[in-house]
Amino acid sequence: MSNDQESQIATNGLRYKSKEGGSPFKDSANMSSISCYKCGLHKPRSLGVFKTMINQRMFMCGDCISAKSAEGRAPSV
Repeated sequence: MSNDQESQIATNGLRYKSKEGGSPFKDSANMSSISCYKCGLHKPRSLGVFKTMINQRMFMCGDCISAKSAEGRAPSV
């Protein structure tokens, strides 16, 4: 590989100098976004619903709900 770099732990315990701290889901700590069980994307809680499946409440986003309801409809002629 052209970008081979060996990482070494510094005396202060850090390994990376340019890596940002924190999570890519910065505001997920307050549970404002949650991942959809069907598509796996993080969406705001207000844009989806919780479905009960196998005695567990699972979040389903609005995009997956509308796709699911479109599948169940009869084709228009």
